[in-house]
Amino acid sequence: MSSMLAKYENFLVKNVSTISTLESSLRSVTWFLPGRFKDADLASEGLSAILNVSSMYHDTLLTRVVQSDPHWKPILPISLHTRYTRAWSNKDTLYKWVARALELIRFTQLLVEMLLRRRVSDKNRWRGIVFLETVKMILRFTLLKITTRPLLSPPIPERDIDPASLSPTSTHTSPTLAPTSPSSSPPPTPDHLKNNHTPLQPNPLMLTPPPPARSDTSVEDYLLPKALTTSSVKPSLLLIKPLSSPLESLSECIYIIRPWLYAIILSSKKLKDKALVTAFAMELISRNLRRTPSPSAILERDEYARRDRDLLWYLLRGSVWETYTRPKVEALVEKTTNVPIIGLVSSIVKDWIPLVDEYYYYTAP
Repeated sequence: MSSMLAKYENFLVKNVSTISTLESSLRSVTWFLPGRFKDADLASEGLSAILNVSSMYHDTLLTRVVQSDPHWKPILPISLHTRYTRAWSNKDTLYKWVARALELIRFTQLLVEMLLRRRVSDKNRWRGIVFLETVKMILRFTLLKITTRPLLSPPIPERDIDPASLSPTSTHTSPTLAPTSPSSSPPPTPDHLKNNHTPLQPNPLMLTPPPPARSDTSVEDYLLPKALTTSSVKPSLLLIKPLSSPLESLSECIYIIRPWLYAIILSSKKLKDKALVTAFAMELISRNLRRTPSPSAILERDEYARRDRDLLWYLLRGSVWETYTRPKVEALVEKTTNVPIIGLVSSIVKDWIPLVDEYYYYTAP
């Protein structure tokens, strides 16, 4: 088994660009499958889950290849999110496996719900959903206990490797890496120029005098984004400060409990109408209790900005979706059905509308 795994890893490193292109193409196909045939939604989500899980494994393998070769260095700076999550993964083994387990559940939860909907009663389906949310809540509280810092999403390093730039002939190269020193030998003369004895005429652009001096504004605009910031020189584990007050901890706890409580209330038909209001109220309470990060806390500010953007998902949940958003989306789809190009998008949206009605995890918090 280990030899087969080693062969696959070697094949992946040598053909990483092709595999990445195949992953991207198949991921695009999943958007068009729903509504095309019976159980197309199940096939689409199954393919998506397989791609996400395999991509997570591929990212882990490529990162291992990168870190094992000291002769290469990154072309572009590593993102703050990758620095932070990778530092915690390297420091604490429990963090690494808990974060991966959380992502694995996130990749497969909708597929599990689809299978439960086809195999068991609606009551047992909701029991399965509540069980998944309970496990996710426990995992998030474990991460919170380990880091004592606001949680990032995702909690594992994101792909920051461009597989297309990986040399297919070397097993010790990495997509985002370049040699630390340039080649010592000069580039060879092309064959079609070796016997060329006619002097090359200078290009007219070389004879044109330079334009008059401009202001330094363009130079500053170019250099400022490349300047070092406080986040660039901070230790990776200090990119996010620990929670320092009971209110800050309470805010994070409310944010973690919110999806679990939302699923529990939604599973009860008697309290179904209160689920959306309860979850939204908890979201606002958590938002008001959380601390205001300093301007230099870029990573924490990005995470809070992502949470604020996620508030838009409430337009696709509960009574807001049923009475407000869905009628407007359906009306827009009907108006644009016969419009070229836009009509194609409208048909895809039309096939996805029933899925939002039927499955919890399409719009779950």
